[in-house]
Amino acid sequence: MLLSLYVRLRTRIAEQLAQTTAEYALVILAAAAVAVVLIAWARSSGKLPAFFDNIIDQVAGSAQ
Repeated sequence: MLLSLYVRLRTRIAEQLAQTTAEYALVILAAAAVAVVLIAWARSSGKLPAFFDNIIDQVAGSAQ
């Protein structure tokens, strides 16, 4: 009886851990997809080079 309960509990915990891992993987994939879309938009709109130029100008201005 006790061994059976232990085996069922251990199986349930292992299933939950596997489900949690899969959920984390899906969240990471979704975040990567959003990042790819944002990078593609920034490159096509020309805003990415302007953004970095602005940052570099600000850093160079504060260093002087």
